[in-house]
Amino acid sequence: MIVEQRPDGSIPLDLSGTRRTPHTLGLNSGVQCDSFTKTTKQTWPPTIPVEVLFADSEPPTGQVVEHPGDMNRHRITSEELRAQDRMLEGTIRQIRLASECHRQVRKWTQTFVQPGIKIIEMAEAIEEKNRQLVRENGLHAGVGFPTGCSLNHVAAHWTPNPGDTTVLKYDDVMKIDFGTQIEGRIVDCAWTVAFNPMYEPLLATVRAATDAGVAASGIDVRLCDIGEAIQEVMEAGEVEIKGKMYRVKCCRNLNGHSINPYQIHGGKSVPIVRGGEATRMEEGELYAIETFGTTGRGYVVEDLECSHYMKNFNAPHVPLRMPASAKLLGHINRTFKTLAFCRRWLERPDGGSFTVNGDKGKQERYMGALKNLCDVGLVSPCPPLVDEKGAFVAQYEHTLLLRPTCKEVVSRGDDF
Repeated sequence: MIVEQRPDGSIPLDLSGTRRTPHTLGLNSGVQCDSFTKTTKQTWPPTIPVEVLFADSEPPTGQVVEHPGDMNRHRITSEELRAQDRMLEGTIRQIRLASECHRQVRKWTQTFVQPGIKIIEMAEAIEEKNRQLVRENGLHAGVGFPTGCSLNHVAAHWTPNPGDTTVLKYDDVMKIDFGTQIEGRIVDCAWTVAFNPMYEPLLATVRAATDAGVAASGIDVRLCDIGEAIQEVMEAGEVEIKGKMYRVKCCRNLNGHSINPYQIHGGKSVPIVRGGEATRMEEGELYAIETFGTTGRGYVVEDLECSHYMKNFNAPHVPLRMPASAKLLGHINRTFKTLAFCRRWLERPDGGSFTVNGDKGKQERYMGALKNLCDVGLVSPCPPLVDEKGAFVAQYEHTLLLRPTCKEVVSRGDDF
């Protein structure tokens, strides 16, 4: 097959859905659940919103397992708890629809990610497909947060800013982290893409550590115990890169987190190392269990140009002297509320949501206003989080719902 290259060496995206490449190493974990490959009504590439696909039926269920521990043995059969479970059916349906959208988007994404593509084009393609399949509807349904495309020693919170020309290379390790939300219920899920086989032990180790964290999670489980289970698996791994052996380390100051409606970081942190708080998980909570394994020092710092921003969930009323700041804040409130956003979205013709703004949402000369909103504490910048240069960081992440009767790993698919 002949692959056309641009003058700058990049390869145009093939969105036909027909190209299959060795895009990600070791994704198939052997865990099976309902996936869109069994949804015969869907097209390929997927184009039909999941809400339409399941208008008259239940969306696919994630991986369902019992809560761990003897204290939870009664939950699977308790009639009282089963009744409580039924009371959550509306919320569970929203989360399952968002999860199915995520599965379909990422399965499609895995067909075209390859060395030579411009990362900004990849990110925008993922987000457009996400909007299409979730049937973007302003704050009611849409993209949960900007698509993370962090490379190599950059662990998280990097997405291309407007004009970025970064091209994905064969020896890169890229974390693809994106979310889907329906009525503020965010499904947060990530995986790592690599092409060079030498990274496979790193990816396999981090994926296994995430699975260990998922397995250890459940109602009444202490968060510190989950971190200990993750670290035990993570730091048993090693990888040889260019003739040098590395023991895989946890990025010890990165965490999983609870998720609240319209609040991606809901207040509880799930450590990926031993120690920390003995706070317990509770019934009805939604969690993102994510782990980061690195060949570097295992500690990240903020660095590089910021792309992610988010209005503070408990932002106070602050009088704004700059009219441009008040205008931008109004746009953020209408379009994103307290969901994360990025500069690319502000510069779209729709400003981040066609439903809300039509094609008249593009923000002009907004950087001064954005800085002012950050300076007064209304908006938080979320700069990239990086390990030492030369390191390679991998990430895997799943969202799970602590139902009264069981634990449902809602983002689980037949890929990981």
